[in-house]
Amino acid sequence: MRITRTTPRTGTTRRFTLAAVAAGLLAAAALPLPSAQAAAPQSFSESRLAKVDQAVLGADVGGTAWHVDRASGKVVVTADSTVSEAGLTKIRKAAGADAAALRIERTAGTFTPLLGPGDAIYGSGYRCSVAFNVVSGSTNYFLTAGHCGNVVKTWYTNSSQTTLAGPTVGSSFPGNDYALVRYDNTSLSHPGGYTAADAYVGEAVKRSGSTTGTRSGTVTALDVTVHYSGGGTVRGMIQTTVCAEPGDSGGALYDGTKALGITSGGSGNCSVGGTTFYQPVPEALAKYRVTLS
Repeated sequence: MRITRTTPRTGTTRRFTLAAVAAGLLAAAALPLPSAQAAAPQSFSESRLAKVDQAVLGADVGGTAWHVDRASGKVVVTADSTVSEAGLTKIRKAAGADAAALRIERTAGTFTPLLGPGDAIYGSGYRCSVAFNVVSGSTNYFLTAGHCGNVVKTWYTNSSQTTLAGPTVGSSFPGNDYALVRYDNTSLSHPGGYTAADAYVGEAVKRSGSTTGTRSGTVTALDVTVHYSGGGTVRGMIQTTVCAEPGDSGGALYDGTKALGITSGGSGNCSVGGTTFYQPVPEALAKYRVTLS
């Protein structure tokens, strides 16, 4: 888990990375045997694909993300740079007789939660980002990442931690990655105007965070399971090509006025690019029984 930690006295920023597994390469595909007619591709039922999905989860290999791609009839596994060939072999063995249902791909960098549109929020020496403002009755809150809420009990709007925002009143990570913070400072505004929506593959989206500002990209997969390197497993994520860096965690993923996701984690950075994952907003709203402002 990469964490952006800001020391209030000096303003310096330090990053920490939990241990990851060793790096490796994919095995080369075997050459086809000479044949007058190519074999028909093997197809897999929904139940068998679901079984393979669970097998990948059970293999417990950090640095991987996967989802069922029904268009191709495969379980697509994306492995980051920390995953060794032994790790990939473990995944194939876990799938057993259905290993042919796997499609394994590589990505640069390391999948980690990015603790560190979103305005910056600070607490306990850490920095994250606001996702969306929400309300329940007459009480105002905002959503951020669960791995942020797990480590910070009280949030402030400045790095010296003198301007109160409010307390974390709910947090979920791993499994999910969302948290709810109550506004206790009545002088703070709560801008809104978003409507909750489900993302779709191919959708052009933007992401806002306190480290890298606003960045653009595309949704590449839905209902993705991510096993962060040393940082826990989350399910039901949105996968995108939008870059992100430590401190962007908790920021907003959106398409126009459609609120789609909360920044969770990913690989790479905004210099070289990478893959980033988001907690869908509708699930967080339902969990906390709140609505967007």
